[in-house]
Amino acid sequence: MKREQMNTLTKLAAAVAIAAAEARADDRRGACERVQGDRIVVSIPDRKLVLMSGEQAVKIYDIAVGKASTPSPEGEFRIVNRIPNPAWYTVGKVVAPGKGNPLGTRWMGLSAKGYGIHGTNAPKSIGKAASHGCIRMRAADLEELFDLVSVGVAVEIHGERPEILARIIELVVTE
Repeated sequence: MKREQMNTLTKLAAAVAIAAAEARADDRRGACERVQGDRIVVSIPDRKLVLMSGEQAVKIYDIAVGKASTPSPEGEFRIVNRIPNPAWYTVGKVVAPGKGNPLGTRWMGLSAKGYGIHGTNAPKSIGKAASHGCIRMRAADLEELFDLVSVGVAVEIHGERPEILARIIELVVTE
């Protein structure tokens, strides 16, 4: 890997570590109220999902995105449904909720038909371009996000690093 790419990845990892530490600190302080998110920002190249409340980043999650042959859609969407323990429907087959279900324990459908934010039965795919276009998350992260957003929340999916992640990385570099 080139030195410049390695430096960028190191800075991004530091930003995620800081966000995680802040979240853990809030939990330890006994934060009695969870901040509801009003917007989700996805960075395809960084494989990150940022939950926003106003202009503040509330949480940053590692994700998997669509592979080259089935890319994640880019643009502005909305969450149109939220389904706990979803069944997965594919041509000629229905997979019931449970361990073998590739959607995991939660589904948040997007206004882009057929696409959503969901869990995975392949957790090693997180951080990679591996899905059929949906946004995959680790089970615990997905279940947390599911509780923090509602139908109607805006979802922005960017093919280039969005400004919010650029600002977080800049903060890490200057501190």
